[in-house]
Amino acid sequence: MASGVALFTLSLLLVTHQVQSAIGVNWGTVSFHKLRPSTVVDLLKANKITKVKLFDANPDALRALMGTGIQVMIGIPNEMLSTFSSDLFVQQNLSRFMGKGGADIRYIAVGNEPFLTSYGGQFQNYVVPAMLNLQQSLVKANLASYVKLVVPCNADAYESNVPSQGMFRPELTQIMTQLVSFLNSNVSPFVVNIYPFLSLYGNSDFPQDYAFFEGSSHPVLDGPNAYYNAFDGNFDTLVAALAKLGYGQMPIVIGEIGWPTDGAVGANLTAARVFNQGLINHLLSNKGTPLRPGSPPADVYLFGLLDEGAKSTLPGNFERHWGIFSFDGQAKYRLNLGLGNRGLKNAENVQYLPSRWCVAHPSRDMTQVADHLRLACSQADCTTLNDGGSCSQLGEKENISYAFNSYYQLQMQNEKSCDFDGLGMVTFLDPSVGDCRFLVGVTDKGVSSGAEPMARWSIYHICIGVVVWALSQYKSGDFSHIFFSNNGPFFNMGPGISATRFLRTLFQFSKVM
Repeated sequence: MASGVALFTLSLLLVTHQVQSAIGVNWGTVSFHKLRPSTVVDLLKANKITKVKLFDANPDALRALMGTGIQVMIGIPNEMLSTFSSDLFVQQNLSRFMGKGGADIRYIAVGNEPFLTSYGGQFQNYVVPAMLNLQQSLVKANLASYVKLVVPCNADAYESNVPSQGMFRPELTQIMTQLVSFLNSNVSPFVVNIYPFLSLYGNSDFPQDYAFFEGSSHPVLDGPNAYYNAFDGNFDTLVAALAKLGYGQMPIVIGEIGWPTDGAVGANLTAARVFNQGLINHLLSNKGTPLRPGSPPADVYLFGLLDEGAKSTLPGNFERHWGIFSFDGQAKYRLNLGLGNRGLKNAENVQYLPSRWCVAHPSRDMTQVADHLRLACSQADCTTLNDGGSCSQLGEKENISYAFNSYYQLQMQNEKSCDFDGLGMVTFLDPSVGDCRFLVGVTDKGVSSGAEPMARWSIYHICIGVVVWALSQYKSGDFSHIFFSNNGPFFNMGPGISATRFLRTLFQFSKVM
């Protein structure tokens, strides 16, 4: 009787995964400009996204997700695997957030790509012990039947010239056998991160059309099977590797997949839209792959939800530009997630800083600007200025302005942060050029009543500075050509404007700020 119940439970869990398979997103938070968690959760709900993957167990994110019904995967960073207490982790990050009206935590990701070749094996021996300890802690907390343990793996964990010959790297055979056996025993899927963009980016001989889903003139032929896109080929290489260990039918979840929109040649809005929409259409067709026909991945988590401007650029400048939404929750391009909306819906109630920017002063000599640029771009995000970036075609002054503004917004528009020894100035006209967007920062806090007078006082100071500078340059009273920057006038009052009218306009402008 007990075995019959266990068999029924197993079947129920497998059916549940098939029925509820969906497009989810990765919610990363390595950003200089963070939205409030409640704003992000509202963004998920507006776009009918029912699955989200976190890279840690951020308590603010989990609180915001409580009561929403959104299924959550939380993560344990690689650096914690050797030191964390599993009982304490379950108590602090699951038990206190779950329950009636709580967060619907379904998975714990034990590490993130811990077998990555570049790590040199520093994390791999901690993975299985950490999973065993966590499983015991979940049993103690009566959560083991609901919360499943997984290990997101990079696609470099397996290798082959053709998909059907896929196998795990020889040095990983033993640990992968242990891992897959554990996953199978606990009805957990194998989670893998697949990035066709990285294959294209890192290999000049990689056929560009093979990275997308529109069909390729360079298919990979593997016996009776032909592969017309990198995703199918990569997926089936994993299927073959699992089969060699005796688990050819193990459910597979795609933990990360996407295409960046900036920071490298080939990383742009058009390519990202074509790739992500092609992926979604491919998955929703239920076509599957040659080794798993009619059986697409259980779940797929797009990488990522939002741009993360503070991420390391060691892999490439594109690392900060994977979001389908910009850092402030605004859709970058049209995308149908197949979840009921025809396109993406933007975040609402975003708390922006005032609409002002820091730019290079139009009349200052910039020959001594190098140190200021190094300071600005060492702390703020200037990756769009590099080759292939959306701002890489700017002129010299615009480049300086972009760097100055990025730093100014990072410093929450602190007045002194736009000084740069007199080389910068604040403007109220958006200096964005074409696809190159000069950002205005956001804050995860509302403006306090005490901050409003201070903000207004800062505007008065700016206006006074404008007037003093204007009077020192023009004694005729004609202000028609004052404050021209390289992208247009700072203020353009029109011909024949008197000093009195100019001052009155400035006063009225300051009153509404």
